[in-house]
Amino acid sequence: MRRLAITGHRGLPDEVARAVDFALRARLQGLGPHVTGLSCLADGADALFARAVLDTGGALEAVVPAERYREGLPDWHRGGYDALLAAAVLVHRLPYVESTSQAHLEAGRYLVEHCDELLAVWDGRPPRGPG
Repeated sequence: MRRLAITGHRGLPDEVARAVDFALRARLQGLGPHVTGLSCLADGADALFARAVLDTGGALEAVVPAERYREGLPDWHRGGYDALLAAAVLVHRLPYVESTSQAHLEAGRYLVEHCDELLAVWDGRPPRGPG
């Protein structure tokens, strides 16, 4: 089983989100049930990847950076986050309470350490933190 993880920016413009979704699905095509996707399920690249993994028959593992992670997500994304979290075959919860840059950085480290391949989506702008 191949383990792919995602890291990427949030708040992607619609046109960029469509292009990212297409590219992610193209990468996953043919892997189907032979892939496990790891994602923090945030809006943007994380959620697009998670949906693509599920849609292609793969297994989803969620990485939750902090106990209050969900509260830091945009209101409009929380329902989608909940659905993706419920669809995950395994949820890895990191030992943080607050959804801080440090918690996000550790989630990124977890992803890198537990995947065979890391997919990265960059919006061309500077990072908003070390995560």
